[in-house]
Amino acid sequence: MARIVILGAGISGHTTARYLGKWIGKKHEVVVVSPKPKWNWIPSNIWVGVGEMTEEQVTFDLEPVYKKINVAFHQARAVSINPEGSEGHEKPFVTVEYTESGREGETGEIEYDFLVNATGPKLNFGATPGLGPDEGYSMSVCTPDHASKANALLRECIQAMKGGATKTFVVGTGHGMCTCQGAAFEYIYNIDHALREARVRDKARIVWISNEYELGDFGMGGVHITRGGYLTNGKVFAESLMVERDIEWITRAAVNKVEPGKLQYELLDGTTGELEFDFAMLIPPFSGVGLKAYGKSGADITDQVFAPNGFMKVDADYNPKAFEDWSKEDWPRTYQSPKYSNIFAIGIAFAPPHPISKVMKSPNGTQISPTPPRTGMPSAAIGKAVAGSIRDILKGASGPTHTASMSEIGAACLASTGSDIFKGTAASMIVFPVVPDYETYPEYGRNMDLTFGEIGLAGHWMKYILHHVFIYQAKLRPGWSILPD
Repeated sequence: MARIVILGAGISGHTTARYLGKWIGKKHEVVVVSPKPKWNWIPSNIWVGVGEMTEEQVTFDLEPVYKKINVAFHQARAVSINPEGSEGHEKPFVTVEYTESGREGETGEIEYDFLVNATGPKLNFGATPGLGPDEGYSMSVCTPDHASKANALLRECIQAMKGGATKTFVVGTGHGMCTCQGAAFEYIYNIDHALREARVRDKARIVWISNEYELGDFGMGGVHITRGGYLTNGKVFAESLMVERDIEWITRAAVNKVEPGKLQYELLDGTTGELEFDFAMLIPPFSGVGLKAYGKSGADITDQVFAPNGFMKVDADYNPKAFEDWSKEDWPRTYQSPKYSNIFAIGIAFAPPHPISKVMKSPNGTQISPTPPRTGMPSAAIGKAVAGSIRDILKGASGPTHTASMSEIGAACLASTGSDIFKGTAASMIVFPVVPDYETYPEYGRNMDLTFGEIGLAGHWMKYILHHVFIYQAKLRPGWSILPD
């Protein structure tokens, strides 16, 4: 009997656990380690942030679900990996620190035959002074708790506006190297919708601030889409949405300090500015969670297993190259560690080989360009592929049997622009592939027959339905495995 340990229970980690539990849970031991006891459907946090959903509607307890498929659950935070074992362990193991009530601070060591790193990101609020809801002056929708705090402040603002006050809302990215612009993009439109529903939109100034070179970049190097039978680009698509809703925008910006009611930013041309606000929701940059790695003798080998940003190295080409020299072949396919064949990294936990958007720096040396997105649909596809490879290796395969390169798979995005069964809208977009492939598609880097976008009420219905479908699937309800990931 082999033991497969999965670190993290987000979209990618939970996907891997679901399928391994189904496929091999009775023959082998599957263990999930996560510091939080609940699963969160992160895409719906933006609705928690405007009061359209509660925390309970976007989360559920993990342990009872895992029991259905013979998966063991440890509520703990992974601290370090010993991929070669140690003097006290012949087998490799993970050191964890328990977070469940009554065991806080207790440590343990869990041996493994296969390890899947699905730890996701550290929300690196500390990268920008004053950023974040806990120790700073801005809101976040990255977790259900953060989103609830954002909604509470939004309600206070709306109440004051009903009394005649005017308010400024700033939404976007809180650092020059952020990813996940899509979550902020959804949230700003949901704020606009909430203010209109409350009949106070005329008392609000709404401003988008982002590190994107142009609106609609989303960290994907820009995108062209087919819309209504015509070809347009993400910039025109995004700008039209903002103009229609009287939303201002500042792009090519790195927020470098947040103070009470005011933020400071630097633009790509080196100029600086200040922006006052009553409400700010700024996505933080991501980094690895800080896992360490040690060799058999106890020597620190973290730099051999992880990239400098803390994400794990996999089967990608990390050799330095000019941006123009990168190729789709440089992106990982199996997500297997090049140093340890029984270790995989999935979702946000793997280190991308290079940015998708060209790296830009201001005259002051500040990098102002998005880092690659690795969330949502690609994370699930990667998690399922790795689960399939581990299953097949246990059955005798010599190596990984499934691939999910982001330069070969697409992604569908339903970006809410207002939640209402009759008046809600969402931008429905599909891109294929996620990482531009100019070798196969030299003009735009993507297959334009499979890359398109539309906005309307149908998109909102679809996003709302999919919220319930994915939670149904994640809870392992009957027939879950035949639903799309």
